[in-house]
Amino acid sequence: MSAADGGGFWGRLPVTVRAVIVGLVAAMVAANVWPVLLLKLGMPLAAGAEAVFLIAYIWWASGGGPPLSLKTARAERFRTGPLSSAQWTWGLVAAICFAATIHAAIVVLFRLVPFPAETFHRGYDLSFIHGRAMLWLACVVSAASAAVCEETGFRGYMQQPIEKRHGSTVAILTSSVFFMLVHLTQGWASIGLVPIMIGAGALLGSLAWASRSLIFGMVGHTIMDIGLFAYWWTQIAGTFSQRPISETGIDATFFAECGVFAALLLVTLLAIARLTRLRAA
Repeated sequence: MSAADGGGFWGRLPVTVRAVIVGLVAAMVAANVWPVLLLKLGMPLAAGAEAVFLIAYIWWASGGGPPLSLKTARAERFRTGPLSSAQWTWGLVAAICFAATIHAAIVVLFRLVPFPAETFHRGYDLSFIHGRAMLWLACVVSAASAAVCEETGFRGYMQQPIEKRHGSTVAILTSSVFFMLVHLTQGWASIGLVPIMIGAGALLGSLAWASRSLIFGMVGHTIMDIGLFAYWWTQIAGTFSQRPISETGIDATFFAECGVFAALLLVTLLAIARLTRLRAA
């Protein structure tokens, strides 16, 4: 039994149960530090404080600080290790295309069903923040906070131990399901978004496994969430105004949007496949 497993009742729990609990705590507790800082300190002081927190969080989660008995286990969960130039190239391609894929999927979804703008805006009212630059900074910090904490929790502390015990397929499916369930608690969540959330979790999980790193998932997740916060949720970058095909008919624009989604998804999968071959090599 390793130091990370512990003893007693905790040590007797199945690996998957322990990994899910620790992953959820690592993701959700840390991610909720930012809203508290934003409400208590305001901008831009909250952004600076959150940057310090995220640096400390990454340092600790990747094996820094106490307890020393869990240093190796934390580094393993965080997937620390060197990356080759080829891994950096394909990892960044996968990250950027992943973010674009998710937004393309949302566009296609809201061509199939009406876009509930008010529902998406509810819960993301940043009217207490003054100045467009501060609004954008808040969106970027919100995105980075969610990305760092959720990738550490879901794709690191939850998925990695399950990979070791049950293999990558079970691990990626487990982390994806819990990633989706956590986000279903949000006011903007709907049945139509379930496959997109599951798909996002599966792509991020596959990217973490294939690259043996959380870095690329954090990059892609951050880019994705900047778009979500700035465009779909707070709408400071504009509002989606296209009408569903039930009103416009299946037009050329809809075919183009589906084509863009398919092309981006294909490139993302090809980049992950390339990372998988590099992993094997």
